[in-house]
Amino acid sequence: MPEAAHNFVVVVVEPETPGNIGTIARAMKNFGLTELLLVDPPPIPAGSEAYGFAGHAREDVLPNAKTVSFDAVVNKYHTIGTTAITAEDSRHHVRFPYKTPAEISDDLKTVETETALVFGREGTGLTNDELTSLDEVCSIPANESYPVLNLGQAATVLLYELRSLTLTDTQLPDVERERADESDIDRFYEFFTDFLHSVEGREHKREKTALMLRRLIARAHPTNREISTLLGLFRRANILLGEQSYGESNQTDEMDDTTAVESIPEESINAIIESTSSGYEETEAQTSSDGSLCDQSDSADLMNADEDTEMTAGADVDTDTDVETNTNNDNT
Repeated sequence: MPEAAHNFVVVVVEPETPGNIGTIARAMKNFGLTELLLVDPPPIPAGSEAYGFAGHAREDVLPNAKTVSFDAVVNKYHTIGTTAITAEDSRHHVRFPYKTPAEISDDLKTVETETALVFGREGTGLTNDELTSLDEVCSIPANESYPVLNLGQAATVLLYELRSLTLTDTQLPDVERERADESDIDRFYEFFTDFLHSVEGREHKREKTALMLRRLIARAHPTNREISTLLGLFRRANILLGEQSYGESNQTDEMDDTTAVESIPEESINAIIESTSSGYEETEAQTSSDGSLCDQSDSADLMNADEDTEMTAGADVDTDTDVETNTNNDNT
């Protein structure tokens, strides 16, 4: 587990269901927390329901949980109490002001302190007296008609929102998507322009379509592989179409939207469709080792190039076989 970037402990006051304790322990391990404090908990023997819900947290977080008093938590930590029921204004100050988990995360970014996240009972949550003793109140935005989350769910949501403070690394690779070379994107625009000349006789329609495509590509930020695939497709389409329909209709204002396309022989259209997949592979074969695209002007070589079949080996994926069951108790 990566070293925590911020020091949080999780406190559960008088939990009623061992399964919820296990769920909270698992969420803690997911998001980089290790210290679980329990106020008047039920018995949690090894192999009990709590361990079944804890996943791999049964190896460290759960067996290392400590039993403490509520007053000890208040005296030692900066405390944040959780509740589903808030007040609307400062006239009812026990549950107001409150912060969302995202706001708690933002506020604590520049604060160095030991912070306790305090969760209440499944049935009744934290009492008003307990909330009065705590420093801050946190509430998760939810459906107005039913805002009460299960205790384990509430803890998971809050810890997820705080992950930027508790995790230094995640399983997600730290990579940036690279946009294709502009020279290759410009070549694609040229291929597409040639294609438009074959299928659209009206100049004003070609100009509008070309501009819309340019805007689309600009928003998409395509990768080298994506542009390579598009280049291969339109290169092959242009070879098959040739220049047979260039300027076939100068009566552009009188044509309907299908006239230019209908002028293309059906066998050419079918050939484009049937050869699409091989066009992808040909283009990949033309990609140089540095990621740029190699230009092949000899159309005969292109048409007769061998087609390589790319095989992708399947990888076994380990699945977590921990027993997962749900509890119906609600945390208020």
